Amino acid sequence: MTVPTSYDLYTPRKCDATGQIISAKDHSSVQINIAKVDASGRAIPGAYETVILGGKVRHGSEADDSMNRICQQRNLIANVWSAIH
Repeated sequence: MTVPTSYDLYTPRKCDATGQIISAKDHSSVQINIAKVDASGRAIPGAYETVILGGKVRHGSEADDSMNRICQQRNLIANVWSAIH
């Protein structure tokens, strides 16, 4: 039996809004899985898009705009976000 010599206990994640690495101590970061749907609007089991937002974005009250922008870029929602209000 072979014993692994090293373990990866923590895999760092990057914020999709800022591109910054989220530290292990950032307890206000979130990972949201958005289900992919078929033509009839039903969720496809096991198929989803993941959006990761760091605590800095959430504390700065930018999470909703960032979420809309990211989902729009990934063609998950229609054009609902624009930089000019």
